[in-house]
Order: sequence, then structure tokens, then C-alpha cells
Amino acid sequence: MTERVAIVGTGAAACGVADVLDDADHEVTLFDKARGVSGRAATRRKHGCRYDHGANYVKPGDDDRFTDVIETFGTEGLADVEEPIYVHDADGTVEAGRDDDAHKWTYEAGITQFAKRVLDATDATVHLETRIEALDRDDTGTTSPEANGAWSLVDVDGTNHEGFDAVVLTPPAPQTTELLAATDWDDDRLARVEGAAAAVDYRTIRTVVLHYDFREDYPWYALLDPDREHPVGWLSREECKPGHVPDGESLLVAQMSPDWSVEHYDDATASAASDAAALVADLLDDDRYRDPDWVDGQGWRYALPENEADADDVRAGEAAGLYCAGDWVVGEGRVHRAFENGRDVGSRLAE
Repeated sequence: MTERVAIVGTGAAACGVADVLDDADHEVTLFDKARGVSGRAATRRKHGCRYDHGANYVKPGDDDRFTDVIETFGTEGLADVEEPIYVHDADGTVEAGRDDDAHKWTYEAGITQFAKRVLDATDATVHLETRIEALDRDDTGTTSPEANGAWSLVDVDGTNHEGFDAVVLTPPAPQTTELLAATDWDDDRLARVEGAAAAVDYRTIRTVVLHYDFREDYPWYALLDPDREHPVGWLSREECKPGHVPDGESLLVAQMSPDWSVEHYDDATASAASDAAALVADLLDDDRYRDPDWVDGQGWRYALPENEADADDVRAGEAAGLYCAGDWVVGEGRVHRAFENGRDVGSRLAE
């Protein structure tokens, strides 16, 4: 009998699960609160520009698995950023530094293409703008005849999505913790999984996007503060990506430090962008960057995990059909790591 699997989220980990289960002939349904797929690997379009304002690019893993996946789902429109990543310190001193990524991949149409291509190749059903707020497990066998599985998901509108044999939770650990806390399942394993998710800490990142009607040449694609001591943690030039920024224009993606992000998280976009632009101008030693001609922004309260979940506890509910996947499970905020973890979870579920 074909098993029905619900996946909460449509980010890289969810895509990895769906990819494996599609090959295993499972009936897969994904739920996401957003209007589009891909989670923090997000792309926006504005005033003729495309920009990846969450995850900036994807890179190969430690083996060929992720590279094979990229090639399997099509390399047409795939863009590889050639310029290196430089580093800067707390004083704003810039120097050549980290350039250990063999590839820095995105797509001319934006990084969301990865998730779209993976999911489009499956038979999975995707429900967008559907926020799941609670889970329920019925171990009594009294579910309705058309709902054979024991797991149900309830969204914020009160709709009950029932009849799933397994559920995979892929939101960031704090949001997964909230879902588990709202789960109706009288079993000690639930507390173990919830405790594993609750023990994962996160960095808060506020992204500020700054557009200018001029373009300056630099030898780097991005500046990174590896010591996390400068207010600008990451600054990248979106014009280095083919098809993202019109000629003669520049668009900077500034991902601010956790301390700055927490302090300014609730600021209006214009105010946060003004402060960030001043910091960027100082970092680049060019006052022209104080006055962008348009701005955008996005806050990621749970942007990057600081540690990984306890492996035994996070898997404690799998025998009962409760799975977790994501970068927080492995403790590394990378798209390829989240996807690979999703595939590992999907493989265990398929077995």
C-alpha cells in the first residue's frame, strides 16, 4: 500500500525528502506558510533586478551527491559566481581571504529555481499559504475510513489535514519546537524530539538590500566578517550573478551581524536601510553608498543554527512516523547540507 507522507516546509531539506520519496512511490504532500517554495533560499524581483536575499548561493558538498543533483535537475540557466570572497575585520580592513568554494551556484532566475526544479520533477502536492500550527496522532484506530494514517495536521484556519502515515518537520528548530509542543500524542518519545529541537540555538540575521544607479568594480564578489565583530557580517554584489542586475547598476545584499540584527529587527525598512547604508559606505570607504536609490529588506529571526540536534533524541519518534529534517539537525546552515539531510531522512522513511 502506498504510504502518505506530510512534509511541513518547502525548503532544501523538504525538497530532499520529497525527491527520495517520489522515487520510492510514496504519496507526498507539502505544506508551507509562504507564497512560494524554497524557504530561506529566497529570490525577489524588483525594478528589473533579481536578488537572492537569504541564502546567497549553493555549493557542492563533501562528495558528489549534491553536484549530481544539480546536474540531474538541469544546468540550463545555472550561474557560477567567479569572483572570490574577501574578508574584513572589526575595523573594516578588507583583504583577500576565503576562496575555498569550488563553485558558488545560483540561477539566472534566482536561487529559488533549485527547489522549484526538484519539486516540479516529483508528483508531490504543494499547499502554499498554509500555516500548520498543530499535529495530532491517533493510536486508537478510530480515524475515518478514508483516513488510514494516524497523523493529522491542523492549520491556522482550523482545517484538519488527516490520514498521513508519517510527518516530516523541516522548519527551523524553534518553530519545530512550537509545533511539537502543540502536538497531541501521549508518548514519551515526543518529549525527546521536542527537547532535541529546543536545544538548538539560532542566529538572527536581518538582510538589507541596497540599490545604486552606478557600478563600481571590485576584485571580490562578497566580503565576510569571519570573527562576527563588524555590524556588516556579509556584503555581496548581486551584479556578479548573470541576469540579476542591469548593466551600469549595482545591488548590494548586506546581511547584518546578529547583534545589529537583534537591535534593529523591528525597525522600519527605510530606517534600518539608512543605518546599514552608512555602515556599508564606511566599510567601502565611499560616501556614495550612503544614498541608495531604493532599498528592500527581510528579517530572518531563525537564520542559521549554532549547533546540531542530539542525533538519538531527534530520531526518537521515527518508528511512530515522526521525522525531523533540516540544517539544524546537522548543525550547519548550508543549502546542500539541509538537502542532503532531507535525502537521508527520506531514505530512512522509505525503508
